[in-house]
Amino acid sequence: MSNTFTYVPYQETGYFSQLATDYVSGHPDIAPFFRYKPDYQGLAQAIYARSNFPVNRELLVSVLKRQYTGFSEQAQVTDNITALASNNTFTVCTAHQPNLLTGYLYFVYKIIHAIRLAEELSKLHPDKNFVPIYYMGSEDADIEELGTFRFRGDKYIWDGDGQKGAVGRMDTKGLKAMLGELFKYFGPPGKNCDDLQQLITTAYLQHKTIGQATRYLVHELFGRFGLVIVDPDDAELKRTFIPVMREELLAGSSVDIVSRQIEKLARKYKIQAHPRAINLFYLADGIRERIEKSGDKWIVVNSDIQWTEVSLINELEQHPERFSPNVVLRGLFQETILPDVAFIGGGAEVAYWMQLKTLFDHHNVFYPAIFLRQSVMWIPPALSELYKKLGFSIAEIFKPETELQKDYLSKNTTVSWKTDEETKAVEELLNGIKKKAIALDATLEGAAGAATARVLHQFSILEDKMLRAEKRKNQVHMDRIARLRQSLFPQNGLQERVENFLEYY
Repeated sequence: MSNTFTYVPYQETGYFSQLATDYVSGHPDIAPFFRYKPDYQGLAQAIYARSNFPVNRELLVSVLKRQYTGFSEQAQVTDNITALASNNTFTVCTAHQPNLLTGYLYFVYKIIHAIRLAEELSKLHPDKNFVPIYYMGSEDADIEELGTFRFRGDKYIWDGDGQKGAVGRMDTKGLKAMLGELFKYFGPPGKNCDDLQQLITTAYLQHKTIGQATRYLVHELFGRFGLVIVDPDDAELKRTFIPVMREELLAGSSVDIVSRQIEKLARKYKIQAHPRAINLFYLADGIRERIEKSGDKWIVVNSDIQWTEVSLINELEQHPERFSPNVVLRGLFQETILPDVAFIGGGAEVAYWMQLKTLFDHHNVFYPAIFLRQSVMWIPPALSELYKKLGFSIAEIFKPETELQKDYLSKNTTVSWKTDEETKAVEELLNGIKKKAIALDATLEGAAGAATARVLHQFSILEDKMLRAEKRKNQVHMDRIARLRQSLFPQNGLQERVENFLEYY
């Protein structure tokens, strides 16, 4: 089946924040909050600078080999893990939580973007290697978000069967019934359908945890392209981050550094994440709770766990895997263990990375080139024909339904329902009367203004009625516009933020 592609600038869609659109368009207001431009020149600069920020490559390779034990060998993955031992190998990273069955389409798009950018960089810099990385946010505890996905309009929810703590550590045994219900709606029958059902069954019913299941699923889908998956919930990897975590626990330096950056950013942009006094969780089986300081003690919220300074540092040194960075420190940890040159994230991720550059400077950690992930909309043949018959361009279909209806009527009706010209003429006439009234008696200004407002309001009401009349006369086309919008923008949002990859596969 042939496909065509149309590119629409983010700014023209109306679905991205001011910060995101300013960032990709290179607006000077956002320039102070990042280091490398998201283009080939910025990437070249990042690659050159990355060499000044070494990571423990031997440890990284060792951990990855251990984490891949038991998984099917993909030649490109094996080669990429081996290549990471070399100083001329760099990574292109994207990160996401282990959403059940990947959650939303953009989970897949982020990974594909990382793969494609790594391929492109390998062509541009043939003397170096570039490895695409999926950094799995397995320590996230938001089961309400991570346990939800949609398939063909139906919403599936898994509540973890009462399990608490990091979703990546949750047992998968309670998923059998949900998957059985899901498979009833798979189809049409064929190899793709059978392969997908077997893939999901193996992932979630033959692996003990959500983290392991997600790793298997993503590996089977994308391993052939060389994607390497890193699970940061690892004692050896966390040990490299002890200096930062120690400072955070004892000095809490992040809150002041990030807050100063937020104060500057907030003059124009919405703030995505706010720092806490301590930006670490305590992580154990069945628990991921904030750490707070109370007097001379450190406590774990909603538990009876507490430490003195000596016992806290002893716990950190012996069990670094029990300390989990929140959103403020997660990027620091990522860049401490990976030789990244680029990070690919959604609009919210780009926004909070803009808050963190000075924190990276403080800890002397490399701050990579930040890329807003590619967004994709699939338009099936029937809807493609529909928007063309209605006379819309690809860019125009991003408009709200009411605007599309008005646009259609403006182009396809013989008598215009608009009263712009007439209203302007009446307004000029009324303003002339108003001036006469004021000239006679200045106290009449209020009454004249009120009279003008009432007349113009009546014109507005009449125009609305004329519009509704035109819509009734063109009801078939109005319904088609509604169907087009509802199909391409489920829940009035972007397709990629609602739908799952399953039905497309």
